[in-house]
Amino acid sequence: MKLDLKFVRSHFPAFSEDSLQGWAFFENAGGSYPCQQVIDRLTSFYMKNKVQVNYPYPASMRAGSLMEDSYQRMAAYLNVEASEIHFGPSTTQNIYVLANAMRPMWENGDEIIVSCQDHEANAGAWRRLADRGIKIVEWHVHRETGLLDLNELKQLFSNRTKMVAFPHCSNIIGDINPVKEISLMAHKNGALSVVDGVGWAPHGFPDLKDLGADIYLFSLYKTFGPHLGLMYVNKTLISKMENQSHFFKEGISRSMLTPAGPDHAQIAASSGILDYFDAVYEHHFDKKAGPALRNTALNKLFREHEQALLERLLIFLRTRNDIRIVGAENTENRAPIISLIPLQKSLKKVYASLTEHKLMLGMGHFYAVRPLMDMDIKKEPGVLRISFLHYTSMDDIDQLIEGLKKSL
Repeated sequence: MKLDLKFVRSHFPAFSEDSLQGWAFFENAGGSYPCQQVIDRLTSFYMKNKVQVNYPYPASMRAGSLMEDSYQRMAAYLNVEASEIHFGPSTTQNIYVLANAMRPMWENGDEIIVSCQDHEANAGAWRRLADRGIKIVEWHVHRETGLLDLNELKQLFSNRTKMVAFPHCSNIIGDINPVKEISLMAHKNGALSVVDGVGWAPHGFPDLKDLGADIYLFSLYKTFGPHLGLMYVNKTLISKMENQSHFFKEGISRSMLTPAGPDHAQIAASSGILDYFDAVYEHHFDKKAGPALRNTALNKLFREHEQALLERLLIFLRTRNDIRIVGAENTENRAPIISLIPLQKSLKKVYASLTEHKLMLGMGHFYAVRPLMDMDIKKEPGVLRISFLHYTSMDDIDQLIEGLKKSL
């Protein structure tokens, strides 16, 4: 089955927006285009249901129902229970709340392993626990490749290890980590597995039951939705955490990790992501399937399209002796996130030239300062980052290649 790109792009208003015509978008790891279904749901909520939810009048009851649909449908696609889904302002803030909620579970001198491949969302808040009696054990990346070594991880566990925090996919190196294997390793050592899925989820929602992570987080504004962070927390953990909300919210799992309260409209609009996924599935497949199986089929469809684009780009990049590719130079075990360092021109000049060729890319460290430190790459100016998704076309890739030829 081949992805019908024309059908896919018809669901994203950005591709018909006059001000964006001629531009190719390659900063998707920083935030994706929103799909029409999310925009429609958000607009409708603000027009019809922008009231306090779950009061016994129609607009309020409808508002609560729309929010509940998002919890239920997200859980079904991710193959978990609705009570295990939590929405917060961002992944960074969600992890900050988690770190404070989980600290009372551990004693002074207990250890947590934190990878140096993460961007700071899944690093900073955990590392701050060093000021509160927790020992931070660093899992460094390889100096040349930026990859994490599982054999090295095995040596980091002790009888006091309580948690391992690492990314599903690096947002600057693009390497995809074996979450299932790492989670099993953590559990065998009596530790929890906390996974930052921000880099990977845009390329396919994970089957969380299969992955086996205890906590998994990603950003909905990078998966075609509103500016929210989603976190899955295994239901057996909630009762062990310290309530982060009002005292009278104790025991209400959906409230305990959202101290500021939920953003009603954005949570309700999140279901639009799944409207889009359902539309793509029904367009491509005749077979009826539940949400989790639909997700599996869509992952394969999206992945095959993205890999074809990635291979086209990497074939070109491997011919250049005037750039350094940060990380692996092949499509295997790699997301379409590629960071480059120009070797013969300044990064800022190359970036400016690419912009003149109507290419929207990223430049900097992208909060992934620690892997850059391990790899001895200066955070200023950082790297040139190219990131794309299943709605990217081969014409976009060709435009990028031509722009790189002229700019390098």
